[in-house]
Amino acid sequence: MKYPQTKLPNVGLTIFSKMSALAAEKGAINLSQGFPDYQGPQALLDSVAKQVAAGMNQYAPMNGMPALRRLIADKVERLYGRSLNPDTEICVTPGATEALFSAIASTVRAGDEVIIFDPAYDSYRPAVELNGGVPLSLPLLPPTFAIDWEALRAAISPRTRMIIVNTPHNPTGQAWSPEDLDALEAAVRDTDILILSDEVYEHLIFDGLEHQSMNRRPALAERSFIVSSFGKTYHVTGWRVGYCVAPAVLMSELQKVHQYVTFNTHTPLQCAIADFMQQEPDYPLGLGEFFSNKRDRLARGLAASRFKLLNSSGTYFQLVDYTAISDLPDDEFVLWLLEAAGVAAIPLSPFYQNGLQTGCVRLCFAKQDETIDRALEGLCRV
Repeated sequence: MKYPQTKLPNVGLTIFSKMSALAAEKGAINLSQGFPDYQGPQALLDSVAKQVAAGMNQYAPMNGMPALRRLIADKVERLYGRSLNPDTEICVTPGATEALFSAIASTVRAGDEVIIFDPAYDSYRPAVELNGGVPLSLPLLPPTFAIDWEALRAAISPRTRMIIVNTPHNPTGQAWSPEDLDALEAAVRDTDILILSDEVYEHLIFDGLEHQSMNRRPALAERSFIVSSFGKTYHVTGWRVGYCVAPAVLMSELQKVHQYVTFNTHTPLQCAIADFMQQEPDYPLGLGEFFSNKRDRLARGLAASRFKLLNSSGTYFQLVDYTAISDLPDDEFVLWLLEAAGVAAIPLSPFYQNGLQTGCVRLCFAKQDETIDRALEGLCRV
């Protein structure tokens, strides 16, 4: 039998899967893949068992449990001042990645251009390509990884269907300013360009900064799919529960895809999250301090190392420059580091379409203090 030609010739096993597997094989400390090594809130975990015992085990509505959608609407209005219709403008999805995919699949047609800022989360480009779109990469460069808004304006053409943005930004840890929202709003004014805004780290922002959500600007919100993640917010990444908000006309299109990709999201988990949100509505507001303390613990320890830290204003990632230690390409350096320090990190080059070498790797500090301290012992040894 002759099998069909691959639709994604440049895609293989993700670097996250590779490094996590190597960390497990070598018994190394895993600061590579972005997930905590501690539990989420106990009340949230306990609620799952209660929901299962109460019989919340059948299909949920396609767009999510009504109570959870109402609480999402309340949160968005409370934090960003935007009023949402929970029945027509919110959809709960099995993870943020499904929301990202469904937003792309529902609006991008063959030949449409989609602008992506590199380095970028690795699911964006394959989703665009699978749907016949043409990814157009604009590089963000160290040390600031700031967007070149003039380059964006120059890249926009009649074929531009969508711009994908991400703040706070994985993998760099950068966060947008109000001036960035101004620049994006100006760039898309008088166009029909859509925005896909990946805001899964919306509550993980530091140093007194405010998250600059598309929800804050009506002129941006009216053209945006805005995606967030309960897994990131509540330290339960394996639950795969996210959501998207969008104007009703865009949400209707997303749901046409969503209903045939996954249809709905785990019922008892939705109910448990809704229950916890009612009990602890302000829980996300403490995450900035919680994670900045972990960032600072890592930074203090690395002061005694040869790594140079770049700014991290959000997420739970820290980029470090290793050029004082080695001139190896980053994908080779992380393998060396695994052996020499017993710590798994993520190279930055796979986040760039062209594999750009920056001399930087990414560390995840969503770890117990003891894990960070053990990692520091190895990182300061090299």
